[in-house]
Amino acid sequence: MKRIFFLLMIIVPQITFGQKDEINWIGFEELEDSLKTENKPVVIYFYTDWCVYCKKMDRNAFRNKEVIQKLNTEFYAVKMDAESVENIEFEGQIFTNEQQKTNRRGIHQIPLLLASRKDKPISFPVVMVLDANFQVKRKSHEYLTTDNLKTLIKID
Repeated sequence: MKRIFFLLMIIVPQITFGQKDEINWIGFEELEDSLKTENKPVVIYFYTDWCVYCKKMDRNAFRNKEVIQKLNTEFYAVKMDAESVENIEFEGQIFTNEQQKTNRRGIHQIPLLLASRKDKPISFPVVMVLDANFQVKRKSHEYLTTDNLKTLIKID
């Protein structure tokens, strides 16, 4: 009996506290459902598997406890591989990776629509902050340190 109690004392806190150690990332299809339930701002993170700076942000900035807490409580956090070949239905439209047919690492339509720039080609990582009306408020097309990410999502 003592062993079971001891094991529970070790396991239960890890389950409870472990859930708050990561960002609750969702996809665009979950975002659409979530916005119907509660309208709140959105942070979108576009990355690629080959992007060294994306991996560094995943290991550092997106592991910061203040960033995790802010994103999990005040935003919907959307993470998307910009080279995804999955069809995504959002707001009644189906978005695809048309470039993948002609380019080995084509960019999906969603990041092309949301993260493209007029004067420069799209580059990764991209982090965007949208208000509750889905209007872009802030956008970054570069590696963000933890402090820079905090500034982008307005952590004082």
